[in-house]
Amino acid sequence: MSIFDNLRGLFSSDMAIDLGTANTLIYVKGKGVVLSEPSVVAYHIKDGVKKVLAVGEDAKLMLGRTPGSIEAIRPMREGVIADFDTAEEMIKHFIRKVHKRST
Repeated sequence: MSIFDNLRGLFSSDMAIDLGTANTLIYVKGKGVVLSEPSVVAYHIKDGVKKVLAVGEDAKLMLGRTPGSIEAIRPMREGVIADFDTAEEMIKHFIRKVHKRST
């Protein structure tokens, strides 16, 4: 199962995503760019288990300012997905955020 199989149900045919190293953009046909946020995810790590704490702007604020049990990372490096699991969580979060705004 690929990262995109898990996300397929969240997409619509009129949505485009630009996964950038610094920022992620989501475009919706007829509305333009509806989301522009940093490509950053913050995790709390306990007993080897990662739990997402923040994504985007909130996670960016944590970069370099987190205690040892919290890690803020960028899943994209040089325009390529470097951490698939983290990128998947980030994409799901952003798509849900866009869908919540449109309902």
